[in-house]
Amino acid sequence: MKIFHRFIIFSTIIILLGGCNVNLNENNFDEKTILKMEETAKSYIVNNYKGVESITFEEPYQSPMGAFTIDGKVNSKGGFSITFNDDFTVAGISLEEGFPEEKEECVKKVCDY
Repeated sequence: MKIFHRFIIFSTIIILLGGCNVNLNENNFDEKTILKMEETAKSYIVNNYKGVESITFEEPYQSPMGAFTIDGKVNSKGGFSITFNDDFTVAGISLEEGFPEEKEECVKKVCDY
């Protein structure tokens, strides 16, 4: 009976540890996907915010909820994080201090990008 309990505990631990390692390589995006995310992010920012002179991107990643996400900086000051839908449209953007102001015509409705 003791061996059976040890076997059950050992099996449970192995299953739990194996589940923790399932999604380790999900952030490997091909060049086409990375380029599409960067182009969409750049277009969105340029068309919706004032005074954008430069945009730099970090490596894209998949968020814990499964969405494609890319972080970066505008004009070397204001940081951002953009989350994409599966069709590479912008699902949301979070902005840090120093990010340019939104264009007046884009405040109530997102401008085309």
